[in-house]
Amino acid sequence: MKCEVDWIEGRARLYPNAVGVVDADTGESWTFEQLNNRAIRLASYFQDKGIRKGDRLGLLAPNHISYMDFLFACMKLGAIFVPLNWRLSQEELSFVIQDSNPSYIGLHSSFGGNHEWYENFAPLIHIKDNEYLNTMGSGDVGPFQVMYEIEETDSLAMIYTGGTTGKPKGAVLTHQSIMWNALNTIVSWNLGRDDCTLTCLPMFHTGGLNALSVPVLMAGGKVALSSSFDAEQAVLDIDRYQCTIVLLVPTMYHMLVRTRAFEQTTFPSMKVFLSGGAPCPFGVYDAFAKKGVQFKEGYGLTEAGPNNFYIDPAVAHQKKGSVGKAMVFNDIKILTSDGKDAKVDEVGELLLKGKHTFSYYWNRPDATKNTWNNGWLHTGDLARQDDEGYVYIVGRKKEMIITGGENVYPLEIEHWLESHESVNEVAVIGVPDEKWGEIVTAFVSVDEKASITEDELRSYCKYKLAGYKIPKTIVIVPDLPKTDVGKIDKKGLLQQYSVS
Repeated sequence: MKCEVDWIEGRARLYPNAVGVVDADTGESWTFEQLNNRAIRLASYFQDKGIRKGDRLGLLAPNHISYMDFLFACMKLGAIFVPLNWRLSQEELSFVIQDSNPSYIGLHSSFGGNHEWYENFAPLIHIKDNEYLNTMGSGDVGPFQVMYEIEETDSLAMIYTGGTTGKPKGAVLTHQSIMWNALNTIVSWNLGRDDCTLTCLPMFHTGGLNALSVPVLMAGGKVALSSSFDAEQAVLDIDRYQCTIVLLVPTMYHMLVRTRAFEQTTFPSMKVFLSGGAPCPFGVYDAFAKKGVQFKEGYGLTEAGPNNFYIDPAVAHQKKGSVGKAMVFNDIKILTSDGKDAKVDEVGELLLKGKHTFSYYWNRPDATKNTWNNGWLHTGDLARQDDEGYVYIVGRKKEMIITGGENVYPLEIEHWLESHESVNEVAVIGVPDEKWGEIVTAFVSVDEKASITEDELRSYCKYKLAGYKIPKTIVIVPDLPKTDVGKIDKKGLLQQYSVS
């Protein structure tokens, strides 16, 4: 087996006694040698059960050591790891399981109340605690028998997209995809053995698995796994485990900066906080700046990495909203609607290229074909690049509003409304209108102690926004609905509220 494919064995060889993973809930930890041995035990078990190269192995669990066990076992077996989204409805989860057709499903005890339902799809591996592997077979871990030649271009993981534009699609990531995302991140972000991250983002999502967990481990650092997100506890864990780099989504930061623990700490070990998944309100930048702590935004997607950009934390506050420049081992370009390279500050679709990109969508040949063009991955996201080469994400291509013949980008309006002291979160959408084509509509979540009207918010918009960008309708709501990965669910807003 190529050493590039089974890098956890190489890491265990170099630093066998270094701690690689910590369970933030229990404090239990595992060295790289132990991580490799756990993977060997699980791979041997599956091999005895007849698992072959290309077979899928599912896992339904909160953030837990079993994610590392399954991923590393699949690296050795040539199998495809399928992390299952436990936030899906039973109908949605049924679709994903049937679509991926796993040979086995690892089922954590926190979801075991309905284990008979899961048994309809595949045999189960019951994960009762961190030592579940001890109940699988007997005897010492023997030498793993390599049965198949595994290449870098072979499939390693299948991560399902959020499904905001239809049914979820399984994005197939090769060994190369995951390895090059990690290497690119290590080199571009200067990760090393002294780094530690707290993983609160769900590991069924690329942000939880591939953004930092795998790169930090590959670099020889440490990953603390938190089974759920509690803002107060997250701050305490960051200090407790002396974390240096942490990724959260804007909704999590919105909660975190309002905790008592945040007020009291200086984050002495932290190098930088990262935000991803959605554009971050500028107020979060300011909250960290007041503490003298570095904060910046990233950009990614399941189909590419997810890491694609780097921005020096010292520059990030000067260029709020920028995700930076392409990393060392990937390329980007921005194309206008007529297929030409966008000029400075001209908005166009962001395209990506690199060995970190996905291979194809499982069972979706047409969707795969529509995503690729001459080796470039079409993201469907709109972006612009300033005169210094820094990239700013403007919004989703499908979310651009055309009102009265004018193009309106929701993110610009969202950022401005979020700068109001009474506003928590904003979602701007285009609602069909006979006269204007679409009208700009804003859903605004305000502080529960605030007393503010739609007219006052509309007046606030006049300070910054052109007339055609000012929302014709503003709906004040208690909270904005979220997708299973913490993004604002704009489709859900349209379904939840009747806007006319």
